[in-house]
Amino acid sequence: MSDKLIVLLIAALTYLLIIIFSNKKVWIVLSSSILILLLGYVSFKDVIGELINWNILLIYIGTLILADLFIYSKVPAMIADIIVDKAPNTGLALVLLCILTGFISMFVENVATVLVVAPLALDIAKKLKVSPVPILFSIAISSNLQGTATLVGDPPSMIFAGFVGFSFNDFFFYNGKPSIFFIVEAGAVASWIYLYFLFRKYKRKEVAEPVEKPTSWVPTILLTLMVVGLAVISFVEKGFTIKSGYFCLIMGVIGLLWFIIFEKKDRKEVIGLIKRLDWETIVFLMGIFTVIGTISKVGILDDFASWLSKNLGTNVLLSFVVITGFSMILSGFIDNVPYIIIMLPVVARLAEAMGANAFLLYYGLLVGSCLGGNITPFGASANLVSVGLLKKEGYHTKFWDFVKIGLPFTLITTITASLVCWLILG
Repeated sequence: MSDKLIVLLIAALTYLLIIIFSNKKVWIVLSSSILILLLGYVSFKDVIGELINWNILLIYIGTLILADLFIYSKVPAMIADIIVDKAPNTGLALVLLCILTGFISMFVENVATVLVVAPLALDIAKKLKVSPVPILFSIAISSNLQGTATLVGDPPSMIFAGFVGFSFNDFFFYNGKPSIFFIVEAGAVASWIYLYFLFRKYKRKEVAEPVEKPTSWVPTILLTLMVVGLAVISFVEKGFTIKSGYFCLIMGVIGLLWFIIFEKKDRKEVIGLIKRLDWETIVFLMGIFTVIGTISKVGILDDFASWLSKNLGTNVLLSFVVITGFSMILSGFIDNVPYIIIMLPVVARLAEAMGANAFLLYYGLLVGSCLGGNITPFGASANLVSVGLLKKEGYHTKFWDFVKIGLPFTLITTITASLVCWLILG
């Protein structure tokens, strides 16, 4: 049996067991990672140095600290009161919250965006006395969608920009035509309609209670500085660099120091805050990065890319549909970053052989691979984070809990964005 087939079987079994035994997912993915290491498909040095995305993990840890302090400050409770009070109905308020999430994620990494907005969603759910599960899942998939719209919103967009030489402005207009921003926004508008139908049952207007008074604005200021800092780093740096992770971790440490010095919290309360951080999801992410990275490392994605280039022929529409559709499906189960890196040169060669507009296929690749991550809970890091936050609140979700929200969302947004893309460039 070939190495590629064994790795593929390990990955498939891992995902199957995670779906069946979701409460044991950390042990499952750690076992698979150890097995991969023992079989020698990757080395420990590969795992630490290449496969684990430390940038994501550092962003996650730093933002988790600030998010916890943000909740402590009672500012989310105040904003939740205002949203519930001012919106015509609560269903519309939740849609507006998802729109806000999408806007933030255009400029800030998706995991950080979810962690910033999640406390507001949790407070609204508590006030309505409803499950926060569909609300947090909707926030995660909204952040994944809109992160594709700009150069600084998502790593695949940064990788794409580096490959084709796109500037920030090229994401809006390129060669006199609307570019990827407007294609993604078409999908976003369709998603808002879907989300309104999802939340339409919340029709009643909540009776306004006295607006919660914040205990401090410091965590809000630190979070704002973090958002601005991440946007600045994204503009200044080429690509998705570790500086974003370091910056978030530093902001989290500053928040802890404020908590200790100015709020005069003792060791027990500080340790309690650190223990409350979602360490389970952090470990799970490390394992998932290892399994997914190995799939790419042994050349399975290379084989798939070669198969595509040999079998699509010269039919531009078929190529566009296949690249978009396959990218969407695969990204529901694998990391879209290595996939994008491998597929960009394949798409370039395919377009050249056909004499087709390369950007039609590039955009199809980008739309499919970025929006497809919304199908499953482990299709994107932001999805895993939302699952972890819900578990922290006492809500143990299953694989299909996410899919029944994420799959329709993905199909609606991908089809809409693809149609607009074809109308512009086809």
